[in-house]
Amino acid sequence: MELQMKVAQAVHVLNHDSQSCNRVAANQWLVQFQQTDAAWEVATSILTSNYHQQFVSDFEVEFFAAQILKRKIQNEGSYLQMGAKDALLNALLLAAKKFCLGPPQLLTQICLALSALMLHAVEHGQPIEKLFCSLQSLENHDEGTIAVLEMLTVLPEVVEDQNTDHRTSSAQRREYGREEQLLSHTSVVLEFLHRQSDKSFDSSIQLQGRHRKILRCLLSWVRAGCFSEIPPSSLAGHPLLSFVFNSLQVSSSFDLAIEVLTELVSRHECIPQVLLCKVGFLRDILLLPALNSGDETVISGLACFLSEIGHAAPSLIAEASPEAFVLTDALLSCVSFPSEDWEIADSTLQFWCSLASFILGLDVDSGENAKSVKVLFFPVFSALLDALLLRSQVSFYLHAYVVHIISLFCLYLFPSHKLLYWPLFSLTSMWICWILQ
Repeated sequence: MELQMKVAQAVHVLNHDSQSCNRVAANQWLVQFQQTDAAWEVATSILTSNYHQQFVSDFEVEFFAAQILKRKIQNEGSYLQMGAKDALLNALLLAAKKFCLGPPQLLTQICLALSALMLHAVEHGQPIEKLFCSLQSLENHDEGTIAVLEMLTVLPEVVEDQNTDHRTSSAQRREYGREEQLLSHTSVVLEFLHRQSDKSFDSSIQLQGRHRKILRCLLSWVRAGCFSEIPPSSLAGHPLLSFVFNSLQVSSSFDLAIEVLTELVSRHECIPQVLLCKVGFLRDILLLPALNSGDETVISGLACFLSEIGHAAPSLIAEASPEAFVLTDALLSCVSFPSEDWEIADSTLQFWCSLASFILGLDVDSGENAKSVKVLFFPVFSALLDALLLRSQVSFYLHAYVVHIISLFCLYLFPSHKLLYWPLFSLTSMWICWILQ
């Protein structure tokens, strides 16, 4: 208990003392303390006892204790005996349940320590399997599901870090490689997330907070490749995809929903086709109101998302379907939006470049069809050029080169209209020369 008091006092001095010399001394003492064997027991005791009531607020001592355990596990975890690892696992599970309603940063640190511990427990043979079994006891309690969500969120990230760590042996990678063990639990994780997304809460704030946690967890697993083994036909109609799409319409979860959908589009060939059919709905329900109200967060998010759809499947856009032109029209609206900088317009350029490159490539194989596609998309690129020219009248010093690039695209894509675009090309060239003087 005396050592715990010293740790608490040192943490308080480090975070709050006005004298820099005192903060330096406290930091040096804490660094030395972390290297001792006693740090294991002290940090564990801080997290599992009723220690918080006796010391400083804001859970800063508990946060420091969780950081100690995480670092010591990462550096020394492979040297722990099996009995010590089991005791530490139980203590961290208890701490996760205890602080599931506490500061999110504290729960994250505890879950990071848990993940690191299990990935060092190679003697169990199937460490991730053991961890999932341990999480079942938490899931049986409503509050414990918050801890399970956080645990499942950080686990793929920790596994990825371990797999790319040069200090990890090839034998260890085989033991807890994400493709073999982590993804084998995909169905369990997705079913758990689906159950959580269907739950109702008395408070809308609680509901929104839980939905953000679900989206964060799903994003982590999408990045790990959780949908890679699911047939495209099943993925297109997956209930979690509907949950993410519906989350776009909730302001508190919009940003995370955009991230999840963008990741899905970039990883799965079937997703752009599914989402392209919904672009008209997004334009009417989200984009047009955002353009009218000047909501740059929504405009920027949708610009990135729609650009990713087109960039992932330029051949789909080049089919010139009504849905494809809804997408290009929506992106043109984003480019034309009079924001203070060019960030929104910039986010769409990769799509325009990939679409132009694909249409150029049609010359080789498609003959007359290529000419037809060029004619169909001439108004689109013409409108894009007009939008950028209009923007440049306000702030051409920043991005005159963008107009120059689009002018070149028009020249190469539509050679029959060279006479029309040569004056514009010359104008932008003169602007660039003036800027460089």
